Amino acid sequence: MRSLLAMWVGWRFYLARQSNRFINFISFASTAGIALGVMVLIVVLSAMNGFEKELEQRLLGVVSHGELVGVNEPIHQWQSIVDDASQVPGIVAAAPFVRMQGLVQKVGGFQGLTVMGIDIGNEAKVSNIQQFMSPKSWQSLSEHNSNNIVLGKGLAKSLDLTVGQSLNLYMPNLNGKSQNKIGAAKSHRFVVSGIFELGGELDMSTAYIPMQYAAKTLNLGDSVSGVRIKADDVFAAPRLIRDLGYSQQQYVYISDWTRTQGHLYQDIQLVRMVMYLVLALVIAVACFNIVSTLVMAVRDKQSEIAILLTMGMRKASVMLIFVVQGAFNGILGCAIGAVLGVTISINLSAIARGIESILGIQLLSADVYFIDFLPSQLQVNDVITVVCLAFVMSVIATLYPAWKASQTPPARALAGR
Repeated sequence: MRSLLAMWVGWRFYLARQSNRFINFISFASTAGIALGVMVLIVVLSAMNGFEKELEQRLLGVVSHGELVGVNEPIHQWQSIVDDASQVPGIVAAAPFVRMQGLVQKVGGFQGLTVMGIDIGNEAKVSNIQQFMSPKSWQSLSEHNSNNIVLGKGLAKSLDLTVGQSLNLYMPNLNGKSQNKIGAAKSHRFVVSGIFELGGELDMSTAYIPMQYAAKTLNLGDSVSGVRIKADDVFAAPRLIRDLGYSQQQYVYISDWTRTQGHLYQDIQLVRMVMYLVLALVIAVACFNIVSTLVMAVRDKQSEIAILLTMGMRKASVMLIFVVQGAFNGILGCAIGAVLGVTISINLSAIARGIESILGIQLLSADVYFIDFLPSQLQVNDVITVVCLAFVMSVIATLYPAWKASQTPPARALAGR
């Protein structure tokens, strides 16, 4: 009952602050600061979640979790590696590939290009690249003896190529028996049979052709450059790939996604941690305004505090009055910040596209980032954590002013009235 009385008095004091414009302004500043910090923190965490999701589903969905590549020679018995992979718990699938490196000519010079020879039946088990191209483009890679090539949208635009046009790839004339013997450069002609769009750096540097045609081009016969591996847990992939590679009779190079794309995940985690710390400090600074508000409120209400103490109210109840008064600022700031943060996070990609359209700029360039749009994935746990953090900090900020209020000497306060 006493707690309810203290909360009711605190609510009345919170409403009465409207009569003092200066106290009202500082109270508004603290509420606005908390709301802004909560909103920005929710938006930033949603953006980081979006980058992680795109990294896992888009980039790591196309880039293999791991690879076994022949040392100084192609892999001859690749089917045995695929069979061995199926026996390793945690490995979902394996698929052979033939990799070709070369140059393509564009305006202003040449550009490096990695051409992956794939078998669409096996590739679909380890990669979701088919989701980023039309069914017709995907099926064009099943024509084993054709020189079809599927380019990334960015590269096709850079080379000013469309479906049906031809492309010349200049590459070293490698001896099929030994890949380290290089002859004169040789030109290989391909016909663009499709375009895929990942929206990132892979659009500019990767292309796909039928595996059998790639093996024929390199004189590999039935051999392949390597075997791609997919694990059910991307973070367990490095260990699984090593276990599989060490069990092989042929010498192979072992690589996994942490060596090629791991820096992206680490960068995302680092940015998340730094932004969380910085914005938490912003919320803390906003909460310190609550201290200023309550200190002035205590001075303004000293006579009322003295009357309540002389009427028998306990000091703990007096503290609760001002804790409740300051908590209302935190609750209002958290509520406004959460609503704005959730709304912006849900529509963040559309907002970014609108800004790009209005200003005529590109926020994320495919030449620099692995995606060319601003992703967002709102998680309820992030919203709850941020709101709870801001609310707890706002309540902590009320403790000192509330304690000072409970130490008010009634006689002195009433004498000075």
